[in-house]
Amino acid sequence: MTPPGLVIRPARPAEAPALAGLMERTFCDAFGAVNRPEDLAAHIARSYGAELQRKELADPAITTLVAEVEGGFCGYAQLRSADPPPEITGPDPIQLWRFYLDQAWLGKGVAQALMDAATREARARGARTLWLGVWEENPRGIAFYRKVGFSEVGRFLFHVGDDPQRDLIMTRSLDAV
Repeated sequence: MTPPGLVIRPARPAEAPALAGLMERTFCDAFGAVNRPEDLAAHIARSYGAELQRKELADPAITTLVAEVEGGFCGYAQLRSADPPPEITGPDPIQLWRFYLDQAWLGKGVAQALMDAATREARARGARTLWLGVWEENPRGIAFYRKVGFSEVGRFLFHVGDDPQRDLIMTRSLDAV
């Protein structure tokens, strides 16, 4: 079941500041309590500013989808064409680079709808394999990704500031119905 009025669409360049705010808020909500404040601040500065979002929105290798209800953002997903790690062996891969929801919308059907939209967009971009990295200490995220068909194929290091953390590499085929 999805919330009434849920709209999922490509983000617009003028929305870069609001998107950057959503990105910072959702990352902090998800991981702020388990990371040192200085590492969190460094990651946010490196990853989520409004100017950086303007650049990402203009980059043809990146597609940013926003989920909104009544004009307010409640989540986002970013697909990125990038060289995959060697563990990704499926054809025509694309990365689900970022996938986050505002805490108030967890468990309300937004994640499934956003994943469905990201999957459609990946297919439209010619991808046949979808892959992602998810922190090994994120059981809710891992459970969701498994539920929608991803399986673990490896691990890599992801830095939050100066803190190296292990992410699971997960993949799923987009060839199936």
